[in-house]
Parts: sequence; structure tokens; C-alpha cells
Amino acid sequence: MDYTPNRHDFDRYMTPNYAPQEVIPVRGKGSRLWDQQGREYIDFAGGIAVNALGHCHPVLVEALKTQGETLWHLSNVFANEPALKLAKALVERTFADKVFLCSSGGEANEAALKLARRWAVEHHGEHKDKIISFRQSFHGRTFFTVSVGGQPKYSQGFGPIPGGILHADYNDLESVMQLVGDDTCAIMVEPMQGEGGILPATPDFLEGLRQLCDEHNALLIFDEVQTGVGRSGELYAYKNYGVTPDILTTAKSLGGGFPVAAMLTTDRIAPSLAIGTHGSTYGGNALASAVALAAIEFIDTPQVLEGVKKRHALFRGHLETINAKHGVFKEIRGMGLLMGAQMATEYEGRAKDILALAIEEGLMALIAGPNVLRLAPSLVIPEEDIAEGMARLERAIEKLVVKA
Repeated sequence: MDYTPNRHDFDRYMTPNYAPQEVIPVRGKGSRLWDQQGREYIDFAGGIAVNALGHCHPVLVEALKTQGETLWHLSNVFANEPALKLAKALVERTFADKVFLCSSGGEANEAALKLARRWAVEHHGEHKDKIISFRQSFHGRTFFTVSVGGQPKYSQGFGPIPGGILHADYNDLESVMQLVGDDTCAIMVEPMQGEGGILPATPDFLEGLRQLCDEHNALLIFDEVQTGVGRSGELYAYKNYGVTPDILTTAKSLGGGFPVAAMLTTDRIAPSLAIGTHGSTYGGNALASAVALAAIEFIDTPQVLEGVKKRHALFRGHLETINAKHGVFKEIRGMGLLMGAQMATEYEGRAKDILALAIEEGLMALIAGPNVLRLAPSLVIPEEDIAEGMARLERAIEKLVVKA
């Protein structure tokens, strides 16, 4: 029986761990979407920094169609050509020598943490098991990754959390120095905290973490799930800082909307992920790998990466103009096309209110916690869509100001 689902069907058939908007998009093209009633929206949310090339980009569509008619899935019992090509492309474009492919950022971070612990035990003994992360960080939804993440609300209510995990303050090297020691196996950090408020690391902070890891024979893990694949204006954000990690995780923009992720590391560390120590049924899936390779090759070009930096300036300029009129933001920050606007004191906690008002105006946006408006649009969003989207955002903010 054919039927058209509606928002009430979510409440009826789906577990209640999400609270989606009332509209249901059914079609997308570039940086625009259309809902069931045919109403158009400009997309500044990007599927939470996933749709790096917008919706239905012809390069990704062609890669998916071609691979879909050739080979879908083999499992890790066999290698496949798209996965090998993707791994080669990632190695050639980064510090890495080896790649582990999986399906989500949480999986990639789980693999990174397991590898770090196993490497430390193999090379330094059972005592070297401490992992340092940062308050307000976010690393995924597996039990290990929510425990390493610095937001207790995500791990509460599920029983005892894994041990050996310590949390320092982001951009505060002294707080790390108080925790690090010879029992530290890894420090895990986002070059820019995403869910924690779109907060970029300072160069001195990341350089200090690199030095501490070197001094204590610990591994430096960069979680670039949200900042990677062009989002920061470089292929990976570590290139902005000149600080090289030992392990890097990547997802979201990697597949441009197709579920795929990877953990990257070096020949020094990779052998600890020996045969049978870890795996992923769908990791290295031929469909996902083909799409990801097309995304990487398209994005890692001067035209796209320089375009990200140019668009960042346009977004910042529009946000500053809006703020000059309405005074709703305390600070505008971010890198590339992952930007955050922290609410002013009188609008504390009101970022979420903007989302519903923006939908009324035909704009999709995000938040990063209750106090930061987050924008993560397509890396190739047309300038006219930026201007029109910002006009819609300003109308939403005008409504917020009136309601205040």
C-alpha cells in the first residue's frame, strides 16, 4: 500500500531520541531543498556539515551510479578497487601511511582510541592507558566515544563508563600539563570544537599538545570528523596549524552525504591494529568508497579550497552586518565554512529559537549547544544563495528581537 509519510509518523514509528523539524524535505539540488508541499529552503545546515558539495552534486551522483552498476559490497574478506583507490588518495594527500575505512565518525574515533591503547600497551606496558580529552568535546555516540567526549549528558544513564579517561579545559595547556604523565597513552582533540560551540584551537595550544605527547611517548589524535575534507579551507584543519597528529579521524564531508569514514595513521603505529584486532562489516564498502574518492578529488583543488576561504569572508561580513543592526551576537567565530555566532548575554540560550524562525523564512541552520548558532553550508554554495539565505536569517532574527 502506497502512502505519503508525515511528521506524525516519526512519533509513531521511530524511537524518540530525535526531535526533527515539522517539515519533511523530499528533494534537494545544490544548496536548496524542497519539502512535501513544494516550499523551497536554502540550506545553511549541510546535513550537520556533511553535504560538502550540496545536494545531488553531479560528480557524486555519477560516481554512485557508475559504481552502483558495477559492485556494491564484498566485506573485508576481499579487497575492492574503490576502497584501495580511496585509501591511496588519503595517504597521498595527508601525513598518513595507512588508512582504516569504516562507516561513521563515531566508528572512526572508536578505532582511533582502540589503536592508541593497543599501541601503548604493546610498546610501553599495561600501565600506559590514560586518555586525555577536553570538556565540551564531542567524539561520537559509541559508549567509548561518549565517555571520552567532554559532555557528561551523553554518557549519563547508561551505567559505569570506561575508566582511564581524563578531561582538561580546551585551549588551556596548563590544565593538560596537570594531567599528562608517563601513563598517558593519547591526547584526543578537535582542532575546532564543533558541538562544543564552534571554538577553534589556538596555535600555541595545539603546538603544546604535540610537544607534551612527544615528551611522554603518547599519541596525538585529531578528531577531524567535522573539520575535515575542505571544511576549514584546507583539506584537513591540521594543515592550517602546521601541527601533525599521529592519528586523524575523518567522516561527514568525506562522503558528501554517503555514510563513510576513515582513520588515518602512520607506519609507526598502524601495526598495532593487527589481523583480527578490529573491523567493520561495511568499512571500505565499494559504493561508499567510490563516492568518497569522487568527493576528495573534487574538493582537494585550489578552486574549491580558495572558494571556501572567500565564502567564509562573505558569511562573516553578513553576520557582522546583521549584528550591527540587532546586537544578538557576542562573538562570531569559526574556520572556513564551519561558523558559529555566540548569542549575546540578553539572548543567552536562545540560539535554538532562531532555527524554527529561520524555517518560517525558508532557511535551514543549526546550533552548537544552546547558545551558538552554527552554519555549515555546502563548500561550493553560490554567492547568490549566501546573500538570499542571509536575508532570510536576518528576517528570522528580527522576529527573535521582537519576541525578546
